Amino acid sequence: MMSQNSTYTREDALTWISAVMTNHRTCLDGLQEKGYVEARILDRNLTVSLKQALILYSRNKVIAKGPPLQGTISKGSGILESWSEASYKPDFTVAQDGSGTHRTIQAAVNALAAMGNNRPARAIIYVKSGVYNEKVNIGQKLHNVIDMTFENSAGPEKHQAVALKVSSDLSVFYRCSFKGYQDTLYVLSNRQFYRDCQIYGTIDFIFGDAAAVLQNCDILVRKPLSHQSNFITAQGRDDPNKNTGIAVQSCRVRAASEFVSLKNSQKTFLGRPWRKYSRTVFMKSELDGMIEAKGWGEWSGSFALSTLFYGEYMNTGGGASTENRVTWPGFHVLRSATEASPFTVRQFVQGERWIPATGVPYSSGI
Repeated sequence: MMSQNSTYTREDALTWISAVMTNHRTCLDGLQEKGYVEARILDRNLTVSLKQALILYSRNKVIAKGPPLQGTISKGSGILESWSEASYKPDFTVAQDGSGTHRTIQAAVNALAAMGNNRPARAIIYVKSGVYNEKVNIGQKLHNVIDMTFENSAGPEKHQAVALKVSSDLSVFYRCSFKGYQDTLYVLSNRQFYRDCQIYGTIDFIFGDAAAVLQNCDILVRKPLSHQSNFITAQGRDDPNKNTGIAVQSCRVRAASEFVSLKNSQKTFLGRPWRKYSRTVFMKSELDGMIEAKGWGEWSGSFALSTLFYGEYMNTGGGASTENRVTWPGFHVLRSATEASPFTVRQFVQGERWIPATGVPYSSGI
């Protein structure tokens, strides 16, 4: 939420319009799944208006020069993180045995949100060790979630089972773990940064239409059902003017422990196109030899193969060779730092304007 005197850049406008379009389409998809077939007809005017706005802002080079975003965005501050008594005194303590201020994480989050303007600049929620089986909703007024594991334990036979859905702008996840099988991490919309995290899954387990950068993360492929193949990403860009995509930088892609001995018996791909203009780039990452030689898989026949943008740059490991990669028009082997730079923290999510305020380490360029 911007204050009246705030300035913003072209990238900010593109991000927010892209997010509105993504959220709008998500709602329409949900309505259609419930049988409201007229939803597409009713939304026509809004969709056209949003597309026109996206074209307008994508053509403008600069709207206004914006200051660091942490100075212009009105948000509360809350932190869930690992804690030691020597360094912090918690504002709230979550403990299942009743020894804390709350028994559930959601109760503590709600208490923090209820403090309103009386909330301290840096609030600490100490979560004692344990497994908390709950659905936690962290609203738009709270941000900075650190050192947590988010898990959906439904298993591969339950199909889609999201562990975490993120749609807030300027999201940072540091030293977090996301565990699931199909559709583990839903990077729905806006700008997101993941550093030193672990993401586990099988099918499309990093998916959505955010502008997301994963840096120095471990991407761990789990054992799917016997008839399934693994797809690490399924990016959902549905308009060529959106500034969205998934950039995987300096990460490690390998088999999870239970899949190591079986990794060559089932196919694993870097991704497949969920939407027509799907965009994903792997750069300077270590790719295990379990990655299929063709690298990428189809969603349905020839759908999106000429309109998507899939790129690879200076990856290493047994699965990094691009010699036998797909020959789709939309696949690119990036040959220089200049070609790869648009997908860095600096350019792709304008991270130098907002990540430093979090204290999370990052690399801004290639």
